[in-house]
This record gives sequence, C-alpha cells and structure tokens, in this order.
Amino acid sequence: MAAETELNRNKKFMKDVGIYAIGNLGSKLITFFMVPLYTYFIADVSDFGYYDLCLSVVFFFVPFVTLQLGDGAFRFLLNAGNDECRQRAVLSVIYRTLASMLSLSLVIVVAVSMFWQIKYVWLSLGLLFAMSLHDVISQVARGLGYSKLYVASGILSSIGIGAFSVLFVVVFEAGVPGIFWANILSRVVAIIFIELKVGIIRKYLSGNDETAVIGRKRLLGKILKYSLPLVYTTMYWWLINCSDRFFIAHYVGLEQNGIYSVAVRFTAILQTFGFIFYQAWQDSAFRQYNSSDRNSFFSKVLNGYIFAMVVILLLYTFGLKMIYPWLVEGRYQGSIEYLYPLGISAFLYTMVYFTNIIYQCALDTHRTMVQMIVVSCMNIILNFILVRWLGVYGVIVTSIVTYLVLLLYRIFDMVRYVKLKLNISSAVPIIMVVVGMLPFYFDTSLIQDIAFLSAAMILIYLVLPKYYKNMLFSKFHIPDKNSTPG
Repeated sequence: MAAETELNRNKKFMKDVGIYAIGNLGSKLITFFMVPLYTYFIADVSDFGYYDLCLSVVFFFVPFVTLQLGDGAFRFLLNAGNDECRQRAVLSVIYRTLASMLSLSLVIVVAVSMFWQIKYVWLSLGLLFAMSLHDVISQVARGLGYSKLYVASGILSSIGIGAFSVLFVVVFEAGVPGIFWANILSRVVAIIFIELKVGIIRKYLSGNDETAVIGRKRLLGKILKYSLPLVYTTMYWWLINCSDRFFIAHYVGLEQNGIYSVAVRFTAILQTFGFIFYQAWQDSAFRQYNSSDRNSFFSKVLNGYIFAMVVILLLYTFGLKMIYPWLVEGRYQGSIEYLYPLGISAFLYTMVYFTNIIYQCALDTHRTMVQMIVVSCMNIILNFILVRWLGVYGVIVTSIVTYLVLLLYRIFDMVRYVKLKLNISSAVPIIMVVVGMLPFYFDTSLIQDIAFLSAAMILIYLVLPKYYKNMLFSKFHIPDKNSTPG
C-alpha cells in the first residue's frame, strides 16, 4: 500500500511537472526568440539598457502593489477546497485590497510626475498595473483548480508579447516604447482570457457581498500575515537579482548594461526550468508536508532536482555557445562571455528559491525576512566593492557568493522543519559544473564541446541513483524492476 501511494505521488508530481513545463517553456521560448529581434531593431544599446532599468524598477514595485496577494490567494483558496462561500470571501478580500493598492499607486505616480519628468514613466506604470493584475488573477485561477488555464494564460501572454513586439517594434518601428506596449497588451489579453474562461467577477464577485466587515478584516489579517513577509522577501530578491543593473550603469555605463541584460535574458530560461519544478513541487509539498515520510520525500525531490538542473545547465550553456553568433546581433556579441558564470548563478538561485516552499509549508514565511535582509546587505556591499574592480564580472561574482551563502544557511536552518539528506552521488553533477568552466572558456572547437558534454552526461547518468532512473523510465513505460527507493 505504501509503495502504491508513493507511486501515485510520483505520478502526480511528474504530471504537474509536465503541465507547468508546457506553459513555462512555451512562454520562455517565445521570449528567447525576442532577444535577436530586439538586438537587431533596437540600434541604440544605451536606450535598451535604460529600458532594462525601467523593467527592473517595475519588478521591484510589483510585490508592493500586489502585497503578494497572488501567493495568498493560491494558498487560501487551496485550503478553501470546494467551499464556494469561503472562496467568495477570499476573493472579495483579495480584489478589494488589490484595487486599493492600484489606486494608491496611480495617485503616487501622478504626484511624482508633477515635480519630475521621468522618461517612460507612464508606460512603466501601465506595465506595473498589467503585471500586477495578471500575477494575482492567474494565481486566483490556479487556486480555484484551473492549473491548465493558469498555464494557458502564461502561454497566451508570451505569444502576445511576440506578436505585439513584431507589430510595434518591426512594423511600426516604435523602438523601446513598442516593447512596453507589447508587454502591456499581452497581459491584458491574458487577463481577459482568464475572466472569459472562469468568470471570476461574474461567478464569485457579482451581487451583494455577504461577508461581514469584521469577517473581512479578520480574513485579510490572516492572508496578509502569510503574504506580507513574502513582499519583503521578494524585495530583497530584487536587491540581489536586479540592483546589479544600477551598479553596472553607474560604474561601467548604460551600453555595458545593455550587453549584460542580453546575457541575463538568456540565463532567465535556466531559472524558468527551476520555476517549473518549484510550481509542481509546491502543489505536492503543501499536501505532503504533514505526511509521516516527508523527510524522505523532500530529500528525494531535492537530490533529483540537483541532477536535473545540472544537466539542463550544461546542455543549455554549451548549446548556446555553439549557436550564439547566429542568435545575437554583433553589437551585443560580447555578452557571450557572461553566459556560463551567470548559469552557475542561476543554478544556485533556483536551489535557494526551491527551499522557499518549506517555509511556506510551515506557514513560517516571516522567518525568511532576516535571512534576506542580511544577504541583500552583503550583496550591495560586495557589488559596491567588486564592480569598480571587476566591472560586469563583479556583479556576477557577487550573485554567486550571495546565493551560496544563503543556500548553506538555509540547509542548516530548515532542520527545524524537514531533515534534508543530500546523497553522495549528488556531488558528481556539482563537480561537473565547476569543471565545465574550462572547456567553455578555453575550447573553441565544436567537437571538443560536444565531447565534453557527452562525457559529462554519461558520467551523470552512471551515478544517478536507481530510484530516479525508475521514475524517468516509468514516464516511458519502461519499468526498472531491479530499482529500489533510496
């Protein structure tokens, strides 16, 4: 019976991985193909660098505008189950609060624009609104059980970005403002799509709100107690992930920031793979956290995650190296040298981000705040020191050190919730990541790159525990009868 339960759990997890992979990979592939388009049609590298700064600022303010209500909606709607009254109460609180925060944001921007003229400020505000609404509404759909719709809306948004980018950037030659409009309109289309399919306003928010004022305040307090720590955590993630653009722009220049931002956009696809596993595991982890074998389950997922992410990292970075000259316009070619170290940084980032789930399972999200304050301060100090000395490489070294320190701390801190056990075999793929830097930088031969990749993949497969091989083979209906869990 236990073996059957574990088999069903694995099948559910792999099914979730497949669902989220379709949505995230589909959307990121479209974003991937937009990079050559932008680098070709945005002739002014500095202007593209300024757009990247605007985008970073928007990402910074999204959690403050949304109060991470999307995460709160998913968690509390999941707890509500099929109880429509509880669902209505949660959605009423979420939508009222979001509307208030959007209104406040508009007032603040209007007041600021009366005293300072900021380039692209209204386009940035439009993108802030679109991203905030799409983030919350898509998570609401997911919390109501529409996981496939959640994925479909992400794909639709990305297709919209591609289509509108071609329209505005290529056809209308609108430049950077065209990129803004493409991102805004694509999310508006996705929001309308979700509403047409689920009818959230029509089904859950229409008519009189029967929730008592006291009841709404009490529920809002519970949701905010869960979501507000995530706001500060997200803010500190921004300080770690995005503040580097401002250091580069100040000490190295907007042109180098534009080149660096191209490499970061490619690296973001690696983070997407991590996010796929994160979303799939989020569903499983919430349900399995109170199970008797959670230590074993969580450890197996973590070790399998390390193997998967290392394989993706090596294949992705070396694959990009082989085709980079055909993907990126000449003015941005210098970004290739940043790909591998940024890949290592992305790997560590996904490992740290993966651990967030355990704090969410324990409803102890506030514990991450102190961690993030410390490492974000360390990140800023290291950037201030290293960027002036190492240039762009300064921010990359800073991010690697920051993520590594945070990951090591969390491994020891999470013992209070889950006792994670790392397999000895997991050291092999990690060693291959370090060794991979040599052929990436010193090999210019395509044959040598392919030879290294082949050797690395064979070695990683040989040390892969039989348990994971069995899970992999089961997807292709090739069971390994000799494999045992562990």
